[in-house]
Amino acid sequence: MKKLRFGVLSTAKIGREKVIPAIQISERCVVDAIASRKADRAGEVARELGIKRSYGSYEELLEDENIAAVYIPLPNHLHVKWAIKALEAGKHVLCEKPIGMNADDARKLKEESEKYPDLKVMEAFMYRHHPRWKRTIELVQSGRLGDIKAVHSFFAFYNDDPDNYRNNPEQGGGALMDVGCYCISVARMIYGREPDEVSAYSEEDPKFGTDRLTSGLLNFGSGTSVFSCSTQSQHDQYVKIYGTKGALKLDWSFNYDFDKETLLQMSVGDEETVERFAPCNQFSLQADSFAESVLDDKPELISLDDTIGNMEVIDRVRNGG
Repeated sequence: MKKLRFGVLSTAKIGREKVIPAIQISERCVVDAIASRKADRAGEVARELGIKRSYGSYEELLEDENIAAVYIPLPNHLHVKWAIKALEAGKHVLCEKPIGMNADDARKLKEESEKYPDLKVMEAFMYRHHPRWKRTIELVQSGRLGDIKAVHSFFAFYNDDPDNYRNNPEQGGGALMDVGCYCISVARMIYGREPDEVSAYSEEDPKFGTDRLTSGLLNFGSGTSVFSCSTQSQHDQYVKIYGTKGALKLDWSFNYDFDKETLLQMSVGDEETVERFAPCNQFSLQADSFAESVLDDKPELISLDDTIGNMEVIDRVRNGG
């Protein structure tokens, strides 16, 4: 089976600990190279993860003719810059969420990508590839829940490390950008459209200048979505979807323990059921999905138009509505 050969731009933690190992066990991908701004660091990580080649600059990796695609886990403010450079080098691009600092960034990337119609670009919202979420969409679209009236979501963790980019506004840090983007993505996916109205409240960390708490209300006309996200709260995640006939609940809806099964709880009238999903690695599923789009020339699961739509809502929430 032909495999998609990846190079990774950065030795970021999410890449080292989650995404690279997941790509390495995927069915249709391999990681052949990694780059860092420090050659020693790139070499160290390459040895730790069993990666063949390492480079002391991102430019060097992009010149590697054996690399067909790049995965970009850089801080948010560098996503679009290096995604464009990768396209110019003839590489497909899988880029971490959020795709950029704002919707203008996302639109710029789409405009540049149109110059390279044979190359694929996809934002890495890994949860979208999990069977539990595919089943959720199937149930919503089947009408089993009736008309969707409300989507409630929460995503939080605690991080007050001053050296972490999540606490640096110039690098695209803050709760909304880091985890609120998931809550917005879910609501848009469930309703299948953009919200008509947006209102929001944020609490700023006085030391970092980032939002450590953001809550938003999205009005989709036929129903609403309410969410809260935080970088300085007890870690938790959930999504609840309420229809006129039934409801769904997904605990640990975005990040979960790959070694454990996940549950989809459904209530329809007085009947309650639980669907169980075997342990799986959604980062591996994401890699294989992207490989399928590249190797079989199929549309990406998450289009750049979808990405732009998500960034536009993030901008509206950030601006208070």
